[in-house]
Amino acid sequence: MATIVAMGAVARIVLGNIALGSPSPLFGILIKVGFTETLAIANGLALGPAAGFITGALIIVVSDLFMIPGAWTPFIAGIIGLLGFLAGVVRTRFRTLDSFKFAVVAAFLTVLSEFLQNLWVSLFYNIPISATMMTGLPSLITALANNVILLTAAGPKIVKLIQGAAGNASDRALIE
Repeated sequence: MATIVAMGAVARIVLGNIALGSPSPLFGILIKVGFTETLAIANGLALGPAAGFITGALIIVVSDLFMIPGAWTPFIAGIIGLLGFLAGVVRTRFRTLDSFKFAVVAAFLTVLSEFLQNLWVSLFYNIPISATMMTGLPSLITALANNVILLTAAGPKIVKLIQGAAGNASDRALIE
């Protein structure tokens, strides 16, 4: 799990620094091309709810130590951790996952994540939720494309790799 957290944090730091140097409209798009949500979801599917939560939350906390931590850090960490947790719950509900189920899980969790992040911005900055949802639309589209494509194309292999590295032979039946 530490390797997954490190990979996610490094990817977020690198892409975050590129995004910070970009024109404002590109920031929200570039910051979503990372692997934070994808890795949290994959780790939750591979190792269960607790591992998924810890992975998602730690990627945010560790990367924010090297970027720009702020009042949002614990909330975003909690939201991304929740994605990993929910992916782990999905793992307990299904005997096997095919590419279609990966796509559905990725799409649902991504929309949930974007809604919760926009809701936090709305409440914290006292902005109408409709405004944050509209301005967050490019970010949502990018995150959806990123997570659905990555998890559909590589999700089963990533989950098998994580399970193999963790030595969870009994869990390998999740991906057929």
